[in-house]
Amino acid sequence: MAKLIIDDSSYEIPDGAQIAEICENSGIPFSCNSGVCGTCQVVVLEGAGNLNDLSEEELDLGMDHKTRLSCRCRIKNGTVRIKY
Repeated sequence: MAKLIIDDSSYEIPDGAQIAEICENSGIPFSCNSGVCGTCQVVVLEGAGNLNDLSEEELDLGMDHKTRLSCRCRIKNGTVRIKY
């Protein structure tokens, strides 16, 4: 199991799971859910290496391992801490 930490809340999720649903339920806004609008951008505070590689959409928006679109992120394993 992986762990996603948003602010002071911690969530256990299966390895390889997308983080979008948890982020949306935590109040992070979503719009397109397809990596185009950038609405769901989060800052990765810890564990960037535990996330999947940057998507084409994230690269097109000029993001790096410290800023990600939560609609495009999966936790491979371990712990990831983000903020909106």
